[in-house]
Amino acid sequence: MSDHESTYVPKTAVERWMDTRLPIIRFGMDYANLPTPKNLNYWWTFGGILAICLMTQIITGIVLAMHYTPHVDMAFASVERIMRDVNGGWLIRYVHANGASMFFIAVYLHMLRGLYYGSYKAPREMIWIVGCVIFFLMIATAFLGYVLPWGQMSFWGAEVITNLIGAIPVVGEPILIWLRGGPAIDNATLNRFFSLHYLLPFVIAGCVVLHLWALHAAGQNNPVGILIPKDRAKKDMLPFHPYFTVKDGFAIILFLILFAVFVFYNPNALGHADNYIPANPLQTPAHIVPEWYMLPFYAILRAIPDKFGGVVAMFAAIGVLFVLPWLDTSKVRSMRYRPTMKTFFIIFLFVCFGLGWCGAQLPDAPVIGSFKTFTLIDGDLNSYLWLTRFLTAYYFVFFLVLMPVIGLREKPLPIPATISEPVLPSTAAEKA
Repeated sequence: MSDHESTYVPKTAVERWMDTRLPIIRFGMDYANLPTPKNLNYWWTFGGILAICLMTQIITGIVLAMHYTPHVDMAFASVERIMRDVNGGWLIRYVHANGASMFFIAVYLHMLRGLYYGSYKAPREMIWIVGCVIFFLMIATAFLGYVLPWGQMSFWGAEVITNLIGAIPVVGEPILIWLRGGPAIDNATLNRFFSLHYLLPFVIAGCVVLHLWALHAAGQNNPVGILIPKDRAKKDMLPFHPYFTVKDGFAIILFLILFAVFVFYNPNALGHADNYIPANPLQTPAHIVPEWYMLPFYAILRAIPDKFGGVVAMFAAIGVLFVLPWLDTSKVRSMRYRPTMKTFFIIFLFVCFGLGWCGAQLPDAPVIGSFKTFTLIDGDLNSYLWLTRFLTAYYFVFFLVLMPVIGLREKPLPIPATISEPVLPSTAAEKA
């Protein structure tokens, strides 16, 4: 609740001295006692999971940086030395590498939950926007980190992605030279990427503080999607601790079990085998792909025949999320009570998975075996590319057309007056 007053009372002289100078204890206690809607389900536990992921990435990243050598002649060998000669180095590296994937799994589920339950609507726009900033910084950090092992996929992935920047008119070439540190990817590029990869997680941590600050000011959303009036606060709200810390803790344990399965039993399942081959600028891999969590955006990039148009579409796919609070015209937050929009949202989920699959395919791959049905402008048969374009079109139509139009025309289901009351009158009558 935005009007939540502090209930913290310093009990010792040290606490009182600290509270008048740097009330960090008060901030922590106020967050622990923050009134929270009592009907939050397990989809709301991914915030805590993401905090654990961020801390894990920062701690393991600092340890790895102590042993990594950002030089094109020694980077690959230093990573192998970490795996073989550093005590526990294999574990630190596998936790860091798989931790990036776990981070993105959690953030995608966190964002989809916010999208489904309308957590971006007023007065929570800034919570959503800061979250989108964090998401963008995560993508940048992950890309920079992907280059550091200096394997074949690292080098050629950097070659492809940085070349995209050069497609921007007027300013593209100067930015490209600055980012690479020269006309080609070389030692200066690796040093820049290492520096930025080390820095950005701390920027993300700062944005997380802003995210929590905005959450503290605007209050939590809930599955019903209604604002809780002051006179219902005592009935509909519970303190965050211990009720939701226990719930978050249980979800974190389950998530860590999944994390451990990848780290200890299949640590390279989410990576690419070519990255265990030292980078060779003279030998191009048969298929250059980014990590799995960037595949949907990579598919959107390849769906547009024009290079600059593909770059615009790829960044627009992220940029549209920033203006989402103003694209959704519905007065009802939760899609639980919006059956039409819920249907299109389910289709949207399949589209996102489809884009990820398309991003992993070869540029000339058909959809099913050798069966090819569509003809491209240049005469080549490629049903996969047309599928990618169709999915890309739906991605943008969902945000730019369906959300504004359906929000105005859809007739939502009845919404309960409070989160404690049932929707159906018959159920209410039975209870009475």
